[in-house]
Amino acid sequence: MLKLTKKADYGLMALKYLAERPDTAALSAKDIADAYGIPAQLLAKILQQLTKSGMLKSHAGMNGGYALSRPASSISAYEVILAIDGPFFITSCTKGAKGCDLTPSCTIKEPLARVNETIAGVLKSISIQDLAEHEHAPSPTHEHKLVSLTV
Repeated sequence: MLKLTKKADYGLMALKYLAERPDTAALSAKDIADAYGIPAQLLAKILQQLTKSGMLKSHAGMNGGYALSRPASSISAYEVILAIDGPFFITSCTKGAKGCDLTPSCTIKEPLARVNETIAGVLKSISIQDLAEHEHAPSPTHEHKLVSLTV
């Protein structure tokens, strides 16, 4: 089963929360964590990773916290997951340069690589803005969008 890590899930939730509050100068990790009932210390580490990757900017001081460093529409779900978890693969055979012992006789490596590319493409097409708008009203460009996987 393909599944996001908790850290990636929390990162996406935090960016969505910030995108829903564009008029707020900065929000603390505690504010965001309290809104979702997630561990503040873990979220603070995730927000630091997202700051290092350039998706967030941090503000120090009494009214400090985090804010999006660029428009939510320009930050993809894929970019967030990549920043937190690194590259993802649905099978271990697509990782790195070291080959699998079964490579010469394997019949599924290439089809699974295409599945992996398709999933990455879908995640790249979903912006943080899309996530923020999802609860309010469906975007006309994303209504009834079907994903076709050809193996």
